[in-house]
This record gives sequence, structure tokens and C-alpha cells, in this order.
Amino acid sequence: MNKNLNPLNWTKKQQIIGGAVAIVLIGGVTTGIVNHANHQAKERKIEALKNKKIKLCKARAEKARKLEKNNEADSKKLLDVAEKTPTDKNIKLAEDSILKVKNAEVKKVFDNQVVGIKNRVKLENEAKTAVSNYQKDAMNQDKFKTAQQSVNKLTSSYSKGLKDSLNKQLATSKKQADDATKAQQAKSESDSKEKATNTNKEQSASTGNATNNNANVDAGTDSQSTVNNDVASGSNSYGGGSQNNYSQDGSNTSQNNTNSGSSNQGQGNSGQNNSNTNTNTNTGGNGSNTNNNGSNGGNNNNNQPQTRYVGWVSVDGVRRYSQTFNTLGEAQSYVDATVNSPEVINLGFEHSIRYGVEPA
Repeated sequence: MNKNLNPLNWTKKQQIIGGAVAIVLIGGVTTGIVNHANHQAKERKIEALKNKKIKLCKARAEKARKLEKNNEADSKKLLDVAEKTPTDKNIKLAEDSILKVKNAEVKKVFDNQVVGIKNRVKLENEAKTAVSNYQKDAMNQDKFKTAQQSVNKLTSSYSKGLKDSLNKQLATSKKQADDATKAQQAKSESDSKEKATNTNKEQSASTGNATNNNANVDAGTDSQSTVNNDVASGSNSYGGGSQNNYSQDGSNTSQNNTNSGSSNQGQGNSGQNNSNTNTNTNTGGNGSNTNNNGSNGGNNNNNQPQTRYVGWVSVDGVRRYSQTFNTLGEAQSYVDATVNSPEVINLGFEHSIRYGVEPA
């Protein structure tokens, strides 16, 4: 080892210089160490602030995520309520809730669901109206087709209950209309047969009356001849009539003779009365004769039958409403008014309604 490098061999001057250099060196090292420590502390502080900020951002993001999930859950719940009970209020609540959803894709799905609910409600209302219109005019086949088409458009599972109910109402009204049509057809056929029978009877009665009238004319002629012969011979009597004797002034009134003819009954005609009245007056002074003969009464036929009609409406097979009328039109009007009354329409939602018109 070089002796000059050993601090023990240095001169005093060298030792002082070496000490100063050592102090400088030690100070530089110390300063470097301190600066390094300060730098590390600053970096640690920056790192801590950075980590705190990251942690805060993560907390905020998690909070926003949870809020979004809650909003989506609330919207879904309100949409379910609106699907089951699609009132204006429930639909409005669902729409307001969807406004809080931030996820564009989820929001689009929810908006489409609201549109679907509104369309379904529109179809349901149209079907209800169509069925109601048909029930008020069940004989109208066009209204039946319209109602059936409207009901068939209810394809949503939420509309199943309403669809089944409307189909049941349609079937009930259709059956009632078919029964009424059959009853009217049967009644028309019966009326046609009855009219034909009455026409035949009237024709037969007319033929019988003509025969009887001819016989009465012949009888009246014979009676007149008898009266004339009696007057010519000066006789004052005539088949069961009343006789008046001559008066003091020479005027003689022969007699008033009334013969009630027999009661004749022709084919299909009863109550024909024939009356012959003969009046003979003889004035003695001048010998003049006056004869009134052969007044025949016509036919009286008051036994024509009159058909009455019963209009009825039944509930579950029991006739609750019925009334008898003189004409078919009155009975049909009564049935139509009863079937279309609010009371019967309300009964039709839970009961079987039938109606018809028939002879009393």
C-alpha cells in the first residue's frame, strides 16, 4: 500500500485538506440521501391520492350501476302490472319509470313493451264493442263476422280470459239468433198453411151462400104468386100472418106477413139467416093491390179464429219475461226491446239468454 494514501502518514496540512474533502463528500452523500427520501415520500403521496381517486371513482360507478339496476327492476315490475291491468294510470307509471333508465338497449326494449300493451288494449276495446253491437242486432250476419274477426285478433296471452268470454257471448247470441230464425220460419210456414186453409173455407162458404141465396129467391117468387092469387080471390089471410078486418070507410088492409126462413149451414160457413117479408095491401074502393115480397137477409159469419202471439225471453232456461199480443209484429217488438235492455244485457255476461215468438 502506498504510504501517501494512508491518512496516518499525511502531514497536518494534508489531514486538514483531507478532512475538508471528507466533510464535503459526507455532506453530498447525506444531501443525496435526503433528496432521495423526499422524492420517495412525494411519490408515495401521489400514489395514495391516485389510489384514493380510483377508489372513489369505483364507488361512484358501483353506485350508478346499482341505481341503474334498481331503475330497470322498477320499470320491469311496473310493466308487469300494466300488462295484467292495462289501465291508463298503470301505463303512465310504467312510462315515467322507463325515463329513469340510462341503458339505451334496455330502454328500447321497455318502450316496445309499452307500445305492445297499448296496441293490445286497442284491440280488446274494438273486440268488446264489436261483440256488443252484434248482441244488439243478433240477426245481422255482417255484424257477427265483424265481431268474430275482432275477437280472433286477440293473440296475446294476457287477452286469453277476455277472448274466451267474448267467444262464449258470441256463441250464445248466435244460437239465440238461429233459434229465433228457425221459429220465425216455422211460424211463417204455419201461417201460410193456415191462410191457405182459411181461403179454402171462405171459397166453400161463398159457394154455399150463393146456392142458398138462389133457393131463397125461388121461394120468394113462389110466395109472391100465392099472395097475388089470394088477393085476387078476395082472401085476407096469408100463411100464419096477422089479419085486419074491413074498416067502416071501405078501406081494407090485407095483412103484413113475415116469414122467418130456416137456418142454413153451408160448407165451412155457419149462421146464415134468410128472412122473407111480404106486405099485401088491398084498398076495397078501387080494388088496387100492392105486394111487397122477398126481402132476404145476407150472410153473417162472425166465427173467424184470431191467432195471438207470445213474446218471451228466458234466463238459464227459465222464462223470466213474457207477454201476449194480438199481432206477430207487436210480440217481436217486445222481444227485441227486452233482449236489448240493460238488465238483460248484463245478465247475458253470466247467464244463458234465449228468446223467441210463438203462437199463444
